[in-house]
Amino acid sequence: MVQRTSTAEVMAMDLSPKKPNKAYGGDGGAYYDWSPADLPMLGAASIGAAKLALSAGGLALPTYSDSAKVAYVLQGKGTCGVVLPEASKEKVIPVKEGDALALPFGVVTWWHNAHGAAADLVVLFLGDTSKGHKPGQFTNFQLTGATGIFTGFSTEFVARAWDLPQDAAAGLVSTQPGAGIVRVKDGHRMPEPCDKDREGMVLNCLEAPLDVDIKNGGRVVVLNTQNLPLVKEVGLGADLVRIDAHSMCSPGFSCDSAYQVTYIVRGSGRVQVVGMDGTRVLETRAEGGCLFIVPRFFVVSKIADDTGMEWFSIITTPNPIFSHLAGRTSVWKAISPSVLESSFNTTPEMEKLFRSKRLDSEIFFAPSN
Repeated sequence: MVQRTSTAEVMAMDLSPKKPNKAYGGDGGAYYDWSPADLPMLGAASIGAAKLALSAGGLALPTYSDSAKVAYVLQGKGTCGVVLPEASKEKVIPVKEGDALALPFGVVTWWHNAHGAAADLVVLFLGDTSKGHKPGQFTNFQLTGATGIFTGFSTEFVARAWDLPQDAAAGLVSTQPGAGIVRVKDGHRMPEPCDKDREGMVLNCLEAPLDVDIKNGGRVVVLNTQNLPLVKEVGLGADLVRIDAHSMCSPGFSCDSAYQVTYIVRGSGRVQVVGMDGTRVLETRAEGGCLFIVPRFFVVSKIADDTGMEWFSIITTPNPIFSHLAGRTSVWKAISPSVLESSFNTTPEMEKLFRSKRLDSEIFFAPSN
C-alpha cells in the first residue's frame, strides 16, 4: 500500500520544473529519467517519468515494466513493437511525432529508429508507479542484452526453457553485449511497420479532432477512454495543450483527486501554483524539456512567452474532470450574484462588472490588443 504524503510535506516540497538525467545508453541512443530525489512530487504521487532518444539505427531492446504508462512521441518517426499479454503475435506499429500510446501492465515493447532517419526518435513515458518497485521511478526489465533477465538464469535453466543444447543457450544469452539500447547493424532488415496495427493502439494528438479551439488562445486534444479505450487499463488520462504567444490558461484544478503531471514539449512561459490557505507554492518559468507536477486540488495557471507554449500532461484518472476559476465555464458564472457579492464583500456594481467579463472566453485567454 502506498503511504500518503502529509499536507505539510506537500506544501513544503520543491515543485520546480526539472529536466531528466541520463540513466544509460550507447551508440544507438540513450534513456533518461526523472528521479524522486530531484523531483519529490514523483514519489508523493507515485508517478514515473522517462524519455527515450534513439539515434539513426538505434534499437531499444525488448522490455517490460513494473508500471502502466502512456507513451508520447515528441520527435521523429520510427517503429514500436508491442506484444500484449497472452498475444501470439506482435503489433509492429509505425509511430510519428504526436502519437500517444497506452501501454498497460505486462506489455513487452521495443522501439527502433531507421538507419536513414533524418532525426532522432524521442519518446516520453509517463505512468503510475504505485504498484512498482520504486514509487516515483520506473523499473524496466530487459529480455536480452548484458542486463537481460536470462543472464541471471543458469545455462541449465535457459537450455531447458528454450529446448536448446546448453552451448547454444549459453551463446544466445551472451552474444549481445549491449544493455538496453543498441545500434542495429547496417543492412540488417527490421520488421516492416503495419498501419493496421495502429488501430486501437495509437491516437495522434496533432491530427485528432480538437476538444477545445480558442482563436488566438489555444487548443486541446484530450486522450481518454472514448478515443483510446486502452487508457482504461492504464488508469490514466492525458492531453496535449498548445497556447499561443502571451495567452493565458485559466486557473483551474482537477476536481477528482488527480495529480497533473506536465511535460513542456516546446516554447516557454510563466507558471503559478497555489495550494492551501492561499499559499503560492510555485512561481517559475517553465521551458521545453522540463517536467513538473501539480498536487491534488492545487490550482495552476500558465501564461505563454512570445514563442507560445505546448505541453503534454497525464492526469491520474482515465476520464479527468477539471474546474476552472475564470472564463465562461468557471464556477463564478454559476454562483448566485448575492452569494458572490457577500463572498467578496463587494458592491452590487462590482459584482455585475465581475460577472460581465469573460462571457465568451473559455479556458484560454488571448492577450489584450
